Amino acid sequence: MTVFRRLTIFVAFVLASAYGYVVLRGPQGIPALLDKHREIQRLEVGNAALQQELAARQERNRKLKESTAIQEQEIRKRLHLLRPGETQFVLPDPPQPAAPQH
Repeated sequence: MTVFRRLTIFVAFVLASAYGYVVLRGPQGIPALLDKHREIQRLEVGNAALQQELAARQERNRKLKESTAIQEQEIRKRLHLLRPGETQFVLPDPPQPAAPQH
């Protein structure tokens, strides 16, 4: 090999290494990839929580459709209805602790 050819290969290798370093460390490189990975994990956890909430709501809806007793209980609770002879007790909210004065 000639010296010129060796120098050309060395310069090409250095330039390719520098380009690779810039690409991997730049805004679209490894840091962005790690940020996207963390975002995906956060969204997957959120989706799992939403799936559980959806399943619980679907189960509640199924029970409401099937049981007239549960329907009546829900209606009475929402509309604050009482049957004849029932008594409802309304308790005042507990007193809030006073904020310290400085």
